[in-house]
Amino acid sequence: MTAATKPLRVLMPEGSSTSGREAVTILGMAGHHVEVCDPSRWCLARYSRFVRKFHHCPPLRTDPAGFLRFVEHLLASQHFDVLLPTHEQGFLFARAGGLLPPRAGLALPGFSAYRAAHSKAGFSRLLDQLGLPQPPTRIVTSADDLRSAMRFPSVVKTSIGTASRGIWFVRDASDLNLALYELDSAGDFSGEVLVQDLVTGTVEKAQSVFCRGRLVGFHAYRQVAAGVGGGEAIKESVSRPAIRSAIETIGAHLHWHGALSVDVMMPLDSTTPLLIDCNPRLVEPMNAYAAGTDLVDLLLRVSLGETPEPLAESRAGVRTHLAMQALLGSASRDGTRRDLIRECGRIATGDGPYRDSAEELTPVRLDWPSAVPLAMTTALLLTSPQIASSLARGGFGAHLLDRGSIKTIENEDFR
Repeated sequence: MTAATKPLRVLMPEGSSTSGREAVTILGMAGHHVEVCDPSRWCLARYSRFVRKFHHCPPLRTDPAGFLRFVEHLLASQHFDVLLPTHEQGFLFARAGGLLPPRAGLALPGFSAYRAAHSKAGFSRLLDQLGLPQPPTRIVTSADDLRSAMRFPSVVKTSIGTASRGIWFVRDASDLNLALYELDSAGDFSGEVLVQDLVTGTVEKAQSVFCRGRLVGFHAYRQVAAGVGGGEAIKESVSRPAIRSAIETIGAHLHWHGALSVDVMMPLDSTTPLLIDCNPRLVEPMNAYAAGTDLVDLLLRVSLGETPEPLAESRAGVRTHLAMQALLGSASRDGTRRDLIRECGRIATGDGPYRDSAEELTPVRLDWPSAVPLAMTTALLLTSPQIASSLARGGFGAHLLDRGSIKTIENEDFR
């Protein structure tokens, strides 16, 4: 039987990310048995009727070895068909290689390939090597080098960072001084820092699944409205053959196995998509699912050792939204309580940009416990709209890596 017809026991090693929460919905609707590990007892995935069991685990960020032992113990003591990393846990599992018990399917490339895609500097060098388009980019390792490389306006990025961490939009000397201060305070110049020319255009994202270097699933969407921290509040599926070709080239070169996603800028003055970031995982797969491309099921199949035929292209023009992101985005842009109430009304009635749009993250009608985090976020924002940014920063939880944990994992004697 295939993953589509046989209920599977799936272990997800985090439940805090929006990507993980959306994967829970897709898995649950397919009838799979889902269990979740997370260092937060109140992670997003706990508010779902599809999660059969929650495991409170050590934090990946501060105790990667303890987290790995915890997952190893679960896999050794219980039966799971698939271990499905939906965020940065893949970095750890790729490093662990064959040390994980072979009882559960897992789709990941080799560690060197994973590290090349996970590092922003490594990904930029890979794009240069493959001749794929990206904004003009300089890689620096000191404050003096950054000053010399700066051209206004630019985007400054630390080589390691996710969930919009480690990014500064530098439009003038004042922005540059702030970025330099924060980079120096955090010790980021001990690693590599990227400086990219700021390109004006539309943000798009593409997701894919590979089976031993062969592209078997692809989906792309554009950002219709931004949430807080640059994330999508409203998105719409698009057909992007050029981006598909680029990600197919990357995956074939790295002999990728599993999920791979890229962020793209579509410049206003050009038809050439510029690749700006890479995530070695699926990112919020519900828009693809709504557009007829079930990348989660495809990833299960690859994890189980199947060699699936490539999926047909997903439908363009399918719109989905994340109500929590929309409200956080409204509040972060100096929205008033009246603005928030108006946005709540448009979301509830499907008015304006939400017309014919489906909820991704908190599908209350389908999964009623998801109403809890949505209601809590709404109540907090209505009490104090100014806390939007601090609420969003709460997404940088103990389920994510930082520079220290990455260094620990990369160490030769890590265990």
